[in-house]
Amino acid sequence: MKTYAIVGAGSRCTSMFAVPLSTQFADVAKIVGVYDPNPKRAALLQQKCGGDFPVYSSFEDMVGQSKPDAVIVTTIDRYHHEYIIKALEMGCDAITEKPMTIDEEKCNAILETERRTGRKVTVTFNMRFRPFVVRIKELLKQGTIGQILHVNLEWFLDTSHGADYFRRWHRKKENSGGLLIHKSTHHFDFVNWLLEEEPVEVSAFGTLRFYGPTREERSERCLTCKYKQTCEFYYDIGSDPSIREMYLETEDADGYYRDQCVFSEEIDIEDSVSLSARFSEGATMSYSLTAYSPYEGFKLALSGSEGRIEAETFHGSVGPFAGEDINRLRIYNRRQEEITVKVPHVTGAHGGGDERLLKMIFRGGLSDPLNQQASSWDGALSNAIGFMANKSMREGRSVLFNELVKRPL
Repeated sequence: MKTYAIVGAGSRCTSMFAVPLSTQFADVAKIVGVYDPNPKRAALLQQKCGGDFPVYSSFEDMVGQSKPDAVIVTTIDRYHHEYIIKALEMGCDAITEKPMTIDEEKCNAILETERRTGRKVTVTFNMRFRPFVVRIKELLKQGTIGQILHVNLEWFLDTSHGADYFRRWHRKKENSGGLLIHKSTHHFDFVNWLLEEEPVEVSAFGTLRFYGPTREERSERCLTCKYKQTCEFYYDIGSDPSIREMYLETEDADGYYRDQCVFSEEIDIEDSVSLSARFSEGATMSYSLTAYSPYEGFKLALSGSEGRIEAETFHGSVGPFAGEDINRLRIYNRRQEEITVKVPHVTGAHGGGDERLLKMIFRGGLSDPLNQQASSWDGALSNAIGFMANKSMREGRSVLFNELVKRPL
């Protein structure tokens, strides 16, 4: 029986880690404490998990008194490094939600602390566990298209999911590093994992032209906005009981509004980004993300020496694919054949990835022939593409990996 302490008691932590740990993994795992700067939210998580572990008033007290085997870090991104490093130094392993951290200085500090303490950091990249994505990896391992030469990846966030990043804490780079860190880290790890190469150089562009101060009809938050009857981005924070109790009913403890205006002047992250990347064995990548698409999903093309794989996923709550889960996978080989690969539909969060990821982490002892469980170095490689892209946008030049991330000795 392994023991876990949790720092950060938001919605992602509750659904992804806390509730599963206290139910389906209760025979092999035990939560021994939770800490969140908002004590009301921490108490709510405790309640949802049966209440058999304490809420602590400080992180140090929690780790020092409960002595967990590992700390699960699910705070705002800007604090990931702080709690990962403290956990390692206090003799625990760390399991962190993506992204591992938000800038190269914090990334290097995590890697150095892990090396120095001998403890382990695991990054929870659930895309590696989605059966649809796993099938792509298997085809590549079988040499279906030979050596991968180029990757083209387009990612689409719709005006429900995408807008949410602009009404929450993610909207400020000091909190999230921008979408190229918070969101795209999933996508970059996906590509790194498929290629089995390391990023070397990135050149990037980004703009904020859809959200942010683009209209006069705006307010501090949706709850008190006088334009709520006419704004298509009005978010009713009280309509979902779980969101209401987790955020609206706890905001007096920390002043955080979950329904801030997506047209606020304080927003400083991009809503459109594009980049070109070069990898260690010569592969290249073209990547783009838009946060205001009429539909949700991605389009991936892998061009190889022996053919091409094209993959598409569409889902979401708005647009032409609302309520659906569409996955398409095709192979084009040098014999001019088009082969459609049918991947069986699975249920579960994030295309079935969450459930399979948790099983790997908490059950343990499972074979991992595709190297799905991600380490701190995987987290750093994924982070690094975002770091390079952010620096490229700031300085108007291409940026090299070795300018930013230090490889552990």
